Amino acid sequence: VQVVESGGGLVQAGGSLRLSCVASGNIFSINVIGWYRQAPGKQRELVASISSVGSLNYADFVKGRFTIYRDNAENTVSLQMNSLHPEDTAVYYCNVNAKQTRWDVFRTYWGQGTQVTVSS
Repeated sequence: VQVVESGGGLVQAGGSLRLSCVASGNIFSINVIGWYRQAPGKQRELVASISSVGSLNYADFVKGRFTIYRDNAENTVSLQMNSLHPEDTAVYYCNVNAKQTRWDVFRTYWGQGTQVTVSS
């Protein structure tokens, strides 16, 4: 299973970015897809996640600003980020919980990350 993120970049405070994540390869089903971020010197933290049936989970620090979308048919997830703050600067990673056959167990796959930089 390959996980590829895109959409990062440099934006001014108050601006918006949309991140995309695509999972490909030998996939039987995907459970939860989540976005995590890691700032320099800090631990990786959950930003938002969405399950296969649409259950949503947002970190408190992004509620009302970020929205996660999922296209099950295309194995893609997007993260719309509005009202960005300098403290949102981090590498954003997509995390896919998937299994490759009916009899497999769910495993976690990570993308390589995409840099988001918010200038003040």
